[in-house]
Amino acid sequence: MQNAGLLKELIQSLCCLPGVGPKSAQRMAFHLLQRNRDGGRQLSLVLAQAMDKIGYCRDCRTLTETEVCEICANRLREDDLLCVVESAADVWVIDQATSFKGKYFVLHGRLSPLDGIGPDELGIDKLEQRLAGGAIKEIILATNSTIEGQATAHFIGEIANKFNIRATRIAHGVPMGGELEFIDSGTLAHAFAGRREV
Repeated sequence: MQNAGLLKELIQSLCCLPGVGPKSAQRMAFHLLQRNRDGGRQLSLVLAQAMDKIGYCRDCRTLTETEVCEICANRLREDDLLCVVESAADVWVIDQATSFKGKYFVLHGRLSPLDGIGPDELGIDKLEQRLAGGAIKEIILATNSTIEGQATAHFIGEIANKFNIRATRIAHGVPMGGELEFIDSGTLAHAFAGRREV
C-alpha cells in the first residue's frame, strides 16, 4: 500500500496546506475516500473554480472574483481612510471583527531584506501613488508586531509623512481576558508604551 499511486498523490497534495503534515493529510484523504466522497467532489470542484476565478483587486490587492473588490466598490466606505495590512486574510479578520469603514491596501508580505523582500515586492510604489493622489487623510498601519512588521510600518509611515498624511499604528498589548502573569515582557512593554487615559 506504500506506493498506492493516486492515494499517495492525494496525501502529498494535501500536505501543501499550512499546518498539514503527512499524518493529517493521510487522515483527511482516508476520511474523504471512506466517508465523504460527495464532500470531496464538492471540495475539488470549488477549489478548481477558486484557483481559476479568484484574483487580486486592482485597487487594494485583496482577493476577489471581480476587477475591483466589494470593499473598494462600496461607496459608503470612507475613501480618505486607508488601512495597510500584510495579507488578504488580515482584511477578512479586520472587517469581521471591527467597525472599520475605510478601505484597504494589501502588501502581500512585509519587508525582509534577508529573504529578498523589499519595497518593490510589496507594491510600495502602487501604495505611494495612491497616497500621492491627495484623497487619503490617514493611513492605519496594521502590520504584525514582528520586527519585520514594525520595520514595514515605520517605512510606510515615513512615506505618509512625505505627503502630510497622518499615519497611525494599531495598538499592541495585553489581550482581552489576558492575565498579566502570563504575558511576555515584550507584549507588556508595548502595552505600557501605548497606554491611554480612561
